[in-house]
Amino acid sequence: MTMFVALLLLPILPFPGTSGALLSNQSPSRDIPSATTDRPFPWKHTRLPTTITPVHYHLTIHPNLTSLDFTGTVRIQLDVHRDTSTIVLHSKQLQVSNALLLAPEGVTPLQVLEHPRFHQLALLSDSVLTKDRRYEVHLEYAANLSDSFHGFYKSSYRTRSGDVRFLASTQFEPTSARAAFPCFDEPAFKSNFTISIIREPRHTAISNMPKIKSVALPGGLLEDHFDTSVKMSTYLVAYIISDFMSVSRTSKHGVKISVYSVPEKIKQTAFPLEAAANLLDFYDDYFDIPYPLPKHDLAAVPDFQSGAMENWGLSTYRETGLLFDPDKSSASDKLMITMVIAHELAHQWFGNLVTMEWWNDLWLNEGFAKFMEFISVNITYPELQVDDVFLGKCFEAMEVDSLSSSHPISNPVENPAQILEMFDDVSYDKGACILNMLRDFLTPEVFEIGIIRYLKRYSYQNTINSHLWESLTKICSSDNLKDDHKKHKAFCSKRCQQSGASKWHSDDELDVKAIMDTWTLQEGFPLVTVEVRGREVRVSQKRYLRTDDPSLTDRFLWQIPLTYVTSASSTVQRFLLKTKADILYLPQEVDWVKFNVDMSGFYMVHYEGNGWNSIIKLLQHNHTALTSNDRASLIHDVFQLVSIRKVRLDTALELSLYLSRETEIMAVTQGFGELVPLYKLMEKRDMAALEKKMKGYIVDLFRGLIDGQQWADTGSVSERMLRSYLLVFSCIQKYSPCVTKATQLFNKWRDSDGNMSVPVDTTMAVFVTGAQTLKGWDFLFEQYRNSLQMSVRSRLKTAMALSPMQDKLSWMMEQSLQGEVMKVQDLPEVIITVSRNVHGGDLAWDFLRANWNALINKFDLGSSTISHMVTGVTNRYSTREMLDEVKSFFSSLTEETGSEMRCIRQTYETVEDNIRWMDTNLPLLQAWLDKRSHKVTHEDL
Repeated sequence: MTMFVALLLLPILPFPGTSGALLSNQSPSRDIPSATTDRPFPWKHTRLPTTITPVHYHLTIHPNLTSLDFTGTVRIQLDVHRDTSTIVLHSKQLQVSNALLLAPEGVTPLQVLEHPRFHQLALLSDSVLTKDRRYEVHLEYAANLSDSFHGFYKSSYRTRSGDVRFLASTQFEPTSARAAFPCFDEPAFKSNFTISIIREPRHTAISNMPKIKSVALPGGLLEDHFDTSVKMSTYLVAYIISDFMSVSRTSKHGVKISVYSVPEKIKQTAFPLEAAANLLDFYDDYFDIPYPLPKHDLAAVPDFQSGAMENWGLSTYRETGLLFDPDKSSASDKLMITMVIAHELAHQWFGNLVTMEWWNDLWLNEGFAKFMEFISVNITYPELQVDDVFLGKCFEAMEVDSLSSSHPISNPVENPAQILEMFDDVSYDKGACILNMLRDFLTPEVFEIGIIRYLKRYSYQNTINSHLWESLTKICSSDNLKDDHKKHKAFCSKRCQQSGASKWHSDDELDVKAIMDTWTLQEGFPLVTVEVRGREVRVSQKRYLRTDDPSLTDRFLWQIPLTYVTSASSTVQRFLLKTKADILYLPQEVDWVKFNVDMSGFYMVHYEGNGWNSIIKLLQHNHTALTSNDRASLIHDVFQLVSIRKVRLDTALELSLYLSRETEIMAVTQGFGELVPLYKLMEKRDMAALEKKMKGYIVDLFRGLIDGQQWADTGSVSERMLRSYLLVFSCIQKYSPCVTKATQLFNKWRDSDGNMSVPVDTTMAVFVTGAQTLKGWDFLFEQYRNSLQMSVRSRLKTAMALSPMQDKLSWMMEQSLQGEVMKVQDLPEVIITVSRNVHGGDLAWDFLRANWNALINKFDLGSSTISHMVTGVTNRYSTREMLDEVKSFFSSLTEETGSEMRCIRQTYETVEDNIRWMDTNLPLLQAWLDKRSHKVTHEDL
């Protein structure tokens, strides 16, 4: 989702006086808007006035896939809430040629002013539009299909025979419906939409609603008429004109599900069709609210910037996010695709049926959809073991949220760039993690009743944070039980019979809003410090922040649902910490205590005194006494505490030694996640000797697990994902047994001209090994060009970007930017992968700087795509020289080219933190590795 600055010139007619345009108490922008003439624009705010609201859009679109432009007509029914002669709405890069007012008194022309910077049109009437009356405006316009990935944009694909075919698709979230038709492009302006699309007979058109008829037009064209939509926000409108094929089935609840793709990939649609039907049925039952449309289409679009989009009745996806080949796709592909579908279908309720009032509460959409991925997939596809990846999302969110440049989950935003910046790990992953914490705190039954009540109470409406908290409060009160499902009434009846002692909090004293406001209205998260003194446990909280500035931590206070287990009892104990510090009392003295059980809470824990030593001892002698999630959270926390000097590095490394006996994916991958960045920092500093020792330690630590991997597609999904991870790592590290086996497989595969079947779990390791030579790289590229399997192409592309040949790395980035041989949508991933390649870090940084303007034009300021490129390329720099170079480039930008983006502040903080870490810990790391190597050598003797 990206934005462009509109530079449209319209014929401007004289501006009559108006009494209704400036009726809002919104704060004005810094600059007084000027229209495309010398006359001032009659509205001074980025948000639209509420004087007029839309009721119904009649939209006709005619795209030309030869000239790659389109014309449109929109008729908007309006309700007037205050006398006015000005209608202000959104339009971006649209050439409006005719504007009419349809009033009971007749049809009159409207004069048009435009304010390109705010993407606004003012339609000026010679007569007053009267309060409480309904009017219509009729607008005719034209535009080019966008070259970007947002608005109404062109896409293309190449057939196996080499033909290039074009299609046109939409991506409107968050603020790009205005680039396809003039509209009131804010989520609270919900309306009904009746859409018609004019097309050539060789194409098909799909939209949110089913097609009800096609009408033949002069010139051999057809006009498809679609049924009127339910009431929805503009960002959910969608339509695609293409030569796609589809497969369909009907869900158990009677909804027609169809999956669309380019014709040559239609065989990869069977699994997503099955998954969509199963997940839609699950949500129907779970939410106790029927899916309100007669159909749902899922379309794999060849050019797509984000992962997927939840348009009501027509969700759109990257091809890699939807298409699945049972013979070529991996276990992780299947899990990822299922989660993406689950996310978009959850949005049909969270986001589409009930929508946040404004983008400051985007997390009500995205946090819930991310959270529901795990709830739904865990029940519908338990064999995918989705719980094994949830914790990683919380760790990713903490990485961003530990910086002073982070933002509250609910955060004021105004302009399109600020809105785009909300689509980040805080809104998605932190949002999901605090919902998981709340569900654990309230119990799953109470949480389910509350969110269903929320959805039913606010269907087809817009909400703010407090509406959700109210729905989750006093869920068994008599006033709230009237409309609930009988299952929920039975739960409340049973609950009333329980004694007070069986609950660890009472409904009367539970203030969900007070608790959750501390998690959504302030940035960051708490570090809980635990000190055990006999039976006494002292707990205190402070913001975890990777900075030396105490003024940024002292003012924060959370209400924290603490959980803990001890050596004496595996029963989870609970306590709501509302103050800076408190004391808990244990029934007896214990050997160890583990807080934040399964990391259900969004906080870190530091164990003072002998606490960490007790945990290290436990892990070394009986690590399975704790769950794999608990072990992963301990690995995460102890290394993060090194960054703020709460724990010495050698203590964290001593804890990591237990990993030689670890087998569970979450703990193993978290071990890699903490240890690999250490040698990555050294790669950027050219410290070959120490870097080699660190890599050697990691390989030795996991040697037993690596050697035990079979080069076959066997085991559970998590075991298969772990196998792929381990083999790729060990081959990249030139671990001899891995390289030998991978080379043998690559040579056999190449000799068969790519026809030999290689175990899917091993292909990434095989491809990476092949990419180390020129001959091997060239063969991988030929396979990439000819493959129709999206997951295979993705692995081939990644492997090629991990080659040591710098000319190939530069060529890949250039080709991805041009978009002929490699897709532009894949450029960010290529740049980031090259930057992580020890041979490509400087190339990626140079490419990012040299092509900055092209990148922000294609992907747009504020987008998560730009943010990931900026942070991905720079986050391993750890010298003051590189910090100066990074600051020199970004400080040279203007506000229009990105100087105010949050990701730049995040980059500065991260590099500064890396510098502090290296200055403090390099001597400790050197000493610890030397001590260990001497110890290992002595033991070998």
